[in-house]
Amino acid sequence: MKELKILVVVVFFTLVTYYLVEPFAHSQMHKHVESEGFEYKDLPEVTKQGDVTRGQELVMGAGACLGCHSMEVAGMPAPMDPVTAAQSYGVNPPDLSNAGAVYDAKFLAALIQNPAHALMVEHKFDAEKGQMHPMVAFYGAGGDLEQEVADMVAYLQSVAVKKEELTSEQAFELACGRCHANHYASWTQLGQKPVFKKEQDELKYKADVLDYQDSLKAYMGKLPPDLSIYIRSRGAHYIETFVENPQNYLKGTAMPRVGVNEHAMEKVIEYLEDSGDAKRTERAEVGKNVMIFIIIFAVFAILWKKAVWRDLH
Repeated sequence: MKELKILVVVVFFTLVTYYLVEPFAHSQMHKHVESEGFEYKDLPEVTKQGDVTRGQELVMGAGACLGCHSMEVAGMPAPMDPVTAAQSYGVNPPDLSNAGAVYDAKFLAALIQNPAHALMVEHKFDAEKGQMHPMVAFYGAGGDLEQEVADMVAYLQSVAVKKEELTSEQAFELACGRCHANHYASWTQLGQKPVFKKEQDELKYKADVLDYQDSLKAYMGKLPPDLSIYIRSRGAHYIETFVENPQNYLKGTAMPRVGVNEHAMEKVIEYLEDSGDAKRTERAEVGKNVMIFIIIFAVFAILWKKAVWRDLH
C-alpha cells in the first residue's frame, strides 16, 4: 500500500509540473493567434449574382486570365512551362480548374481586382512606388466592374470540382504546392516527382527544380520551407492560422495570404497529416494497447508482491 501511495504522489506532481511548464513553454515559444474562421472580414462581400456564361467569356477573353494561367478543365494549357513562368513572375501561376473550390469567393473577387491587397503584400508591392504585383489587376471590360468580377467568380466556381470531390492533393497544390516542397510526399515546387527510367531525365528534373527555386528565392527573399514535418513540429492550429493571415505571425513577411476557404484548409491539413504523420492512427492504437498492458502488468505486480510478502510473514 505504501508503494501505491508513493506512485500516486509521483504521478500527481509529474502531471502538475507538465501542466504548468508545457503551456508556459508554448506561450513563450509560439505566439498564439485565434482563427478568424476563414471569413476574410477585411474583404468586401460578393453581392452581385454571377452569370456563368458571361464569366466564361471574361475569363477566356477580356479578363486575360489565360495569358498567364492554365485551365486544364477547359482544355487550356499553360502558356509557358513552370520554370519559365517562375523566371517571369517569381512563381508559377496556378491552374484555374479548381480555383473556385479551393479559394474563398470574396478572396477571388478581391484578387481579380487588386492582387496585392487580397494577398496582403502591399508592403512589398507599392503601386505608388512603381512596385507592381506580377499579377495584373482586372479593371473591367467596359461594363459594371462589380458585376463582371462576380461573373468571373461564378464561372470559376462552376467548373471546379464539387466540395465533396476535392482531394487533399488538389487543395495542397493550389494553397501551398507551388512555393513549398514536401519531401515525405515526393512533392517539389514543380508538382509530384515522377518516377524516372533514365538517370539523365531525373538529373534534368532536379536541375529544373533548382532553377525554379532560384526564381522563388529571388521573389520571396528566401526559399519557403519544406512542409514535410510541419504538422508535427507546429501543429494544425498554427498552420491554419498562419495560412489564414501570415501577417499575424510575421509582420512584413513576403508570404502572401493564400485565401483558401475552410473546407480546402481542412484538406490541406489532411494532406500534411497523411504525408508527415502517416502512422498517427497506428501509433494511437499501439499507445492504447501499451497503456492497457501497463495497467494489467501493474495489477499483477501488486498482487504478486502481496503474495510474496504474505508468505514471508
